[in-house]
Amino acid sequence: MSSSKEEIKKSAPTSPRSAKGSAKTPKGKERKGPGSGKKKAKPAAKKKDEEPSAAAPEDTPDVPEYIVPLVFTTMTQEIFNCRVDEDVTPENPYKLIKKEDILQDLQARAAVSDFHPVKKVVMDYPGEELLLVFDSEFKYGQSFYLVTTEEWKEKILHPPEAPVDEEAITEEVVDEYVYKAPVSKPWVSLGSEAEIEDERVVEAKTKIKYMVSRVRREFGAPITFGDQNASSAKDGYIECTSFEDKKYTIRIKERDMGTQVVAQTKDSSTQTRWTFPRNASTQYEPRQFPVEEQDQHLSSKSMKDFLNSVSMRLELALQQNEIMNPFIDDWKSLAEDDSLFGGKSDSHLKEYQSFTDLHYSKDKSISCINWHPTIYGLLAVSITERLSYEDRLNLSGKLLLSPSLIIIWSFTDPIHPQLMLECPEEICCFQFCPTDSNIIAGGCINGQIVMWDISAYEEKLTHAKTGVIKPAAPKTGIEIKISTEIPLVRYCAVSSIENGHKELITDLHWLPDFYEVTKAGAPCENKSALCLQLVTCSPDCSVMFWDIRPGKPTAKSTPDRRKADEKQLENPHGVPTTFKYLDLAWKPLFKVSLPKAETSGEYSPMKISLRDEFTTYKMPAQAVKEKSQIQITEAKSEGGINYASLRAPSAKNSKTMEDFNTNIFVGTEDGELVYTNWKMEKDSDSGRMIGQKPTFCFKIHDGLVNTVQRSPFFKDIILTVGGWNFAIWQEGVITGPILRSCSSQKRYTSGHWSLSRAGVFFIGKEDGNVDIWDLLEKTHEASQTQNISTTIITCIRPWVFSSKQHFLALSDDNGTLHILEIPWTLRNPSHHELSIVQHYFEREVKHLEFWEQRKTFRILEKKEKELKELKEKTETAPVQKTKEQVEEDKKKEYEAYLELEKTTLAALAV
Repeated sequence: MSSSKEEIKKSAPTSPRSAKGSAKTPKGKERKGPGSGKKKAKPAAKKKDEEPSAAAPEDTPDVPEYIVPLVFTTMTQEIFNCRVDEDVTPENPYKLIKKEDILQDLQARAAVSDFHPVKKVVMDYPGEELLLVFDSEFKYGQSFYLVTTEEWKEKILHPPEAPVDEEAITEEVVDEYVYKAPVSKPWVSLGSEAEIEDERVVEAKTKIKYMVSRVRREFGAPITFGDQNASSAKDGYIECTSFEDKKYTIRIKERDMGTQVVAQTKDSSTQTRWTFPRNASTQYEPRQFPVEEQDQHLSSKSMKDFLNSVSMRLELALQQNEIMNPFIDDWKSLAEDDSLFGGKSDSHLKEYQSFTDLHYSKDKSISCINWHPTIYGLLAVSITERLSYEDRLNLSGKLLLSPSLIIIWSFTDPIHPQLMLECPEEICCFQFCPTDSNIIAGGCINGQIVMWDISAYEEKLTHAKTGVIKPAAPKTGIEIKISTEIPLVRYCAVSSIENGHKELITDLHWLPDFYEVTKAGAPCENKSALCLQLVTCSPDCSVMFWDIRPGKPTAKSTPDRRKADEKQLENPHGVPTTFKYLDLAWKPLFKVSLPKAETSGEYSPMKISLRDEFTTYKMPAQAVKEKSQIQITEAKSEGGINYASLRAPSAKNSKTMEDFNTNIFVGTEDGELVYTNWKMEKDSDSGRMIGQKPTFCFKIHDGLVNTVQRSPFFKDIILTVGGWNFAIWQEGVITGPILRSCSSQKRYTSGHWSLSRAGVFFIGKEDGNVDIWDLLEKTHEASQTQNISTTIITCIRPWVFSSKQHFLALSDDNGTLHILEIPWTLRNPSHHELSIVQHYFEREVKHLEFWEQRKTFRILEKKEKELKELKEKTETAPVQKTKEQVEEDKKKEYEAYLELEKTTLAALAV
């Protein structure tokens, strides 16, 4: 290697990571700082033809002539995208700035610009881009320095490779391994022989001894054998029969047995009764006519007459088979029509099972219900105290001692919960992760988000589904002991309370697995195919987006700091460390405010609905198909998902999805439905990113909105429930709801669409009743009302188990979870029900448009009528004089009076 390359290596500036080994410098090689060569570089300030630059402190080393230290203000860092610890870091300190941009900044800000001291250097620079380096160690006295030559810019960005010492390599290869024979040492006891002695098998029972003896004189005597009947001689035959000892019983606890995978066999029978075997034979080869006889029969007159007589009837039968289906079941069609239009078939919800716990959920309220997305027959509920705001403040100390839980129930055991999730505060809403059912996210009453990982109990929950259909386990000869100890799972992570919501979280949704959002709110493609982001809302007038992946590591991390972080990940209490990196440091990705359209202030959201939500429920036709897809997904992730190793893609590398609908429906605390966009826009006055104004806002409900849900059959149809009424909306129609109910006598508390019928939805009320609405039967009132509880219905969640069994889970204010079986009439759709309901919605939209047109026409007609009446009044009524005209007329009348008085006095000679 030449001496010039060695000199370049010595003079190239170093970064903080150069000592550890980076991508540009091999590990173990040390760089020397600039100015360490034989000749000392003169400082740039001593040149006569240059302007004085930012002087380095006296205690700093000599600055090379090709380096100019600079001081950058925060505004300059934002203008040139060189913000400390964001755009430039100690690991990546280099930033290329265009010469044209610096000149524009000098022209715009003149002497205020931070580049003003090096104005001449920038103007004389031959290249188009200047290299700016972030000096985190203040080696040259300032936080940044500018490279003023093109040659040194290339040397710094592309340093030459270090020379390879071939002689050292050859010396290492030549070294031979010298064998050293092991030296025997005396054995030192460390206590292992005691452990071996403890593990040694020792016989506990004493052995039975038998002693056989004979007379001394018979020793050595010859032996003679003879025949003898054992039963005739005394003591010649002894029988040792087995008997049952009633003192103790030995049960087999462990058994060695082998299994062999064989094909499944199936036994079947027919209606034929096999009485006794009989020999029989069958003819499997048909008898055929000779060729001459076949030709004779085919050409005969009788064959031609037969074909002519039956050809018309055969053609008619073929046409009828094409026109109608001969295999249709007419009785089934008649029964369906009878059930839909007021028949006598059963249409009431049937009580299937109920769950309540006397210790944890009695006299408490259930705030949220969620079915397990993959294990059928499992569902979870969150428990909250029935207290007002004042009572909650007064009993805050007592509430800290009582645990806040999420209880997981199974159909197999209606008495004991399968699992309990510990919560730091009471949970208002929670959801299973659609792509990983072992991950659960919940929103607390204090505005924090909590994460759980129940993968350690997956096998226990999977085995609990063996008796999904039958609540009671079948009786067998084997005694099954059910443990009454309920496992308690602690939460993995909780969000930072300073950066979260300021009030309770009222709604939580997982974003689908096919897209994700950036920090600016732009949707982009999700290449991981995992649900990794959440969206929450709260009455604190904000909607927040969260990402469960670890954020970008800070620049201040040191080896000691990393070791301390690794020690913190050690888990002595058995808490899952899946999201340990988020605990108490989790911040939202970005926050969306909801400003009001006409007045100042913001809306307070209670429920939200995204355009593309992940539907965790399944339709009857999709149940079998998607079950196999779930098994394939689980097979791919047998090793588990390491969320700590995932990283969010940068905004530069991610491609924004075009024509993506980012609008959301928001139900507020004041009964309003707001249609707005979550994308942030830049304020023209302050330059900050703020939330957009809503597209429209309607106040339809006379109470807070507790349900905003899209139809599982139509993405643009939304059901909202709140106060004493409900409404159905269509996305894109900004004139109002297409269907609005009249006020009910009791307040509505929850609602949900049916998962199998497009025109059916369920509404829960505060008196414990459930209204079942069927739009195919009635639209002005509920089809039927059924009483479920004596208190408020707090939540409704339907679920599809199979095509013949659908369930409806309802919770009340007493802490009881009711599982109802949906009847056949409410789960089986009629023929063309989807198209009929769609046609009904389209007809209502047209009716709404016609009503708006008539409303506009009536307003114009009223204005024209008022103008016409005003015109008629002005024509018939006298012209009204102004105040000036009246005074002028009085003045003229007074002058005429004075003239008459003067004339009269003159005539009288006065």
